[in-house]
Amino acid sequence: MSDNLLHGPLEDRHRALGASFAEFGGWLMPVSYAGTVAEHNATRNSVGLFDVSHLGKALVRGPGAAAYINATLTNDLNRIGPGKAQYTLCCNESGGVIDDLIAYYVAHDEIFLVPNAANTAAVVAELQRHAPAGLTITDEHRSYAVLAVQGPKAAEIVAGLGLPTSMDYMGYADAEFEGVFTRVCRTGYTGEHGFELLPEWDRAGVVFDALVEAVRAAGGEPAGLGARDTLRTEMGYPLHGHELSLDISPLQARTGWAVGWKKEQFWGREALLAEKRAGPKRVLRGLRALGRGVLRADLTVLDGDGGTPIGVTTSGTFSPTLKVGIALALIDSAAGIADGQTVTVDVRGRALECEVVTPPFVAVKTR
Repeated sequence: MSDNLLHGPLEDRHRALGASFAEFGGWLMPVSYAGTVAEHNATRNSVGLFDVSHLGKALVRGPGAAAYINATLTNDLNRIGPGKAQYTLCCNESGGVIDDLIAYYVAHDEIFLVPNAANTAAVVAELQRHAPAGLTITDEHRSYAVLAVQGPKAAEIVAGLGLPTSMDYMGYADAEFEGVFTRVCRTGYTGEHGFELLPEWDRAGVVFDALVEAVRAAGGEPAGLGARDTLRTEMGYPLHGHELSLDISPLQARTGWAVGWKKEQFWGREALLAEKRAGPKRVLRGLRALGRGVLRADLTVLDGDGGTPIGVTTSGTFSPTLKVGIALALIDSAAGIADGQTVTVDVRGRALECEVVTPPFVAVKTR
């Protein structure tokens, strides 16, 4: 493991909880505590607590900040206002995805962004490069931690700390817990009802300790990146570098809903409009294994006869909820594959039949 890995503010606490660690996005991250399946099931049935402080943070501030972000990122920021957050994409002029991120609308002159860990520097640099005079874009990576409380009991846990929970999905509110400024947003990456808390980086331990105690008292578990990945895959949520990349457009990844097609300006607009008119040459689909086998990324998908390659898996895992293998895959549009049809995945030389489905694989409960 590299000696150059970055470290979050709560690493000592994770070690005390018995976490195993791995590298992710250049950061040393907790992968699991009680085991991925146990943590996955706790999140679906009760509540899970995730430390995702590796996620980036950036601040766009100055006159016209909201207008600038609306003219650069894909989604239409005019659909929301202060106190709301929005999923959006930062694309290049070819329509490739530099990153997907959450934009918090603080005020007309202040937008707070949460990009992915590995892409924060690229997003900040691109926004700085195009910014008009008077706007400042700063990397706030170590200003805030990010703690995700996800599951049926999430609201109970957050409210128990005296923090706000009444906001609508993708709404947020600023509050304090024991003197620690904490931004609370009704967001998450699991498909469950949940919240993401952003306390001050240097004082995040105060909030984390209280959450661990409350989560365990409610029958939940601290959860690591292993469960985060199985949960998001069950929902069909894209992960940058897998379902989104400089070579995978929003249309191919089925995130075209996060594009403000009627806007006059955003990065990649012309390329994406051209792709929309022509139709994407490949589209993200779900695969559900019909037999025993472990699906992973980068496996070849063949047509039902098992002879012609028609795509490649982008993510794959065993679904603890469904108890079968599942995968996300980019499938050639020309293959004409419909939901319910069977394809074959080459799993290390063994043919595994899979049913084609449209994600999510399990019911969404975020709203």
